[in-house]
Amino acid sequence: MIEKVNPCHPDKVADRIAGAIVDLAYSMEEEPKVAVEVLIGHGKCHVIIESSVVPPQETVEDIIRRIGGNVQPDIVVVPQDIHLAENQARKLRSGDNGIFRGAPLTEEQKALSAIAHDIFKKYPSDGKYILAGSRLIICQSNADSKELASLYPDAEINPLGDWTGGTNVDTGATNRKLGSDMADSLTGGGLHGKDLSKADVSVNIYAFLKAQETGKPVELHCAIGDEVIGGIPYDEIVAIAGEYIRSVGGFEKFAEWGLY
Repeated sequence: MIEKVNPCHPDKVADRIAGAIVDLAYSMEEEPKVAVEVLIGHGKCHVIIESSVVPPQETVEDIIRRIGGNVQPDIVVVPQDIHLAENQARKLRSGDNGIFRGAPLTEEQKALSAIAHDIFKKYPSDGKYILAGSRLIICQSNADSKELASLYPDAEINPLGDWTGGTNVDTGATNRKLGSDMADSLTGGGLHGKDLSKADVSVNIYAFLKAQETGKPVELHCAIGDEVIGGIPYDEIVAIAGEYIRSVGGFEKFAEWGLY
């Protein structure tokens, strides 16, 4: 049983804005330290940025409107906490405490992901999908339910009828759709809106990739300041996660669908 949402779901809009701001920080500094939280809905977008670099206000506003549409930005930028900054000052090491479980994807999870991607190509607007055994539920905004039913005749299509969706209907927040992003993988933190030094990003990605490689769950934990996690040097974990982020096109692109 699995749920998947597409990149135009309000929570994913928030994730994408946060990811784009992290991309911006990396364009300004080689190894920025940044954490971004986004709350968007009903014409407003609130963004808090804790960062070692100060992004231009106008550029952040452009990101918000490009991804979130015609909303009023409310942006707060503050320096990263001095103790967190000092943790990374001399050597790359874990930026937080955390627990992480990477799990191999099931065939059901892969199947729903493929369905979600296919529907989004035709209907690039807010959508949510569930696959539970033989039961497929498709909730897709701004789509003709009859047309969807012709494409997926065995699915339950828009149970309450056609709908519009988006951030004028529902509020979105960063890291609220981790089940969609991670399937059976588990974490004490969130994937989006953070630089690679944060264990919530790098260790989650590393554990997920190792689980796909081995076909077995991978469980890891760390304390802030750890230089080795699960017997692997932290800088190696960060390098592997960084390569993955680059392979998908950056943090904003990563935020669109998560890990699969």
